[in-house]
Amino acid sequence: QVQPVESGGSAVQAGGSLRLSCSAPGFKSKTYYMGWFRQAPGKQREAVACIYSFSGTTYDSNSVKGRFTVSRVGAEDMVYLQMNNLKPEDSAMYYCAATRPEPPRNACLDRTTYEYWGQGTRVTVSA
Repeated sequence: QVQPVESGGSAVQAGGSLRLSCSAPGFKSKTYYMGWFRQAPGKQREAVACIYSFSGTTYDSNSVKGRFTVSRVGAEDMVYLQMNNLKPEDSAMYYCAATRPEPPRNACLDRTTYEYWGQGTRVTVSA
């Protein structure tokens, strides 16, 4: 299965935590990026965090640095987004996405790099 499938979205209060899960594509080659993106109503889809599946190297956007952590469990082909100290401005639809193997270098947080997208899971943070 190539299509990522996300889960774990919910409604929480500010300061709370959530963990989102995403099933990764079953490519034989692990040289692809897995990314988390989010889109709030009326706003563009933005990168949150991503991981290079081969090495485990992660990248975070400035807006979530220090609060969100992306990780993977290779044996399970799963990618997670641990979100701590959530803020109301984190409310959005969160999408998991995957690139093809051998994506461009230094393009992990570039949403145009990604070809496979999940349906999204909603996160709502109340003040």
